[in-house]
Amino acid sequence: MNYLKKRENPFQYCLRLNTGDNMQRRDAIEKIMNSIDDELVICNIGFPSRELYDIEDRKENFYMIGSMGLASSIGLGLALSQPEKDVVVIDGDGALLMNMGSLVTVKACNPRNLTWIVINNGAYGSTGNQETYAKNLDLKEIADSVGIKSHNFTTISLKRLIEDDECHFIEFNCEPGNSEAPIIDLTPEFIKERFMNRIHE
Repeated sequence: MNYLKKRENPFQYCLRLNTGDNMQRRDAIEKIMNSIDDELVICNIGFPSRELYDIEDRKENFYMIGSMGLASSIGLGLALSQPEKDVVVIDGDGALLMNMGSLVTVKACNPRNLTWIVINNGAYGSTGNQETYAKNLDLKEIADSVGIKSHNFTTISLKRLIEDDECHFIEFNCEPGNSEAPIIDLTPEFIKERFMNRIHE
């Protein structure tokens, strides 16, 4: 209680120091999508899905409306059930912290067609950019420790990794912040059915 009294707003924004390039999550998603052709994309809930929808809506995109932390689990199930298709998960650091066990499960299953990208901006972007503990973590090192081939986005060719028939974890560091992306004007039922129809075409 004393802690709350010392601050006017206990939920005030807690942002990381600027790295100088001012890249935010939307910029990261745009860079990711530059390497995407016909891959199936599972995107984390909230602003990440809204920004992806605004950048490039496609039948191969699955926008999560709920279930924070489960983008990697959905992507894993999809990769295992559709071994002939490449699956890319666009996740967030806060979501990963809610489902750290997924790292072990992905390693145990080791699907050759799964690329898991975690955009680490050190913040819960969809709820007000409150700071996450991931700002003090090396997510690549954590993924390495369970045996997943792991990379920093700045050191790799994303398209090459997607196509190389191995499971990969990629950490993409950027600054907090949300763009003016619109609300997704598609129903959850439409998103699901469009995506499923595309898979089976």
